[in-house]
Amino acid sequence: MEDVIKAFRCREPEKRIPVLRLELDYELALLHEAMVENNPHRVDQCKARLKELRQEMLMLEAL
Repeated sequence: MEDVIKAFRCREPEKRIPVLRLELDYELALLHEAMVENNPHRVDQCKARLKELRQEMLMLEAL
């Protein structure tokens, strides 16, 4: 619920979405690197961060 309130307070979600897409791309690159290195701890960290970014993106696109 706090995230929804935060998203509504953000007066310019259209400026946040492109930045968020870059963050998603970067995190996906990190995930790929972790998978190639066979580093399960880093893979889990990347997946958790991607989940957070996904939630934020869904909220911003709903506005």
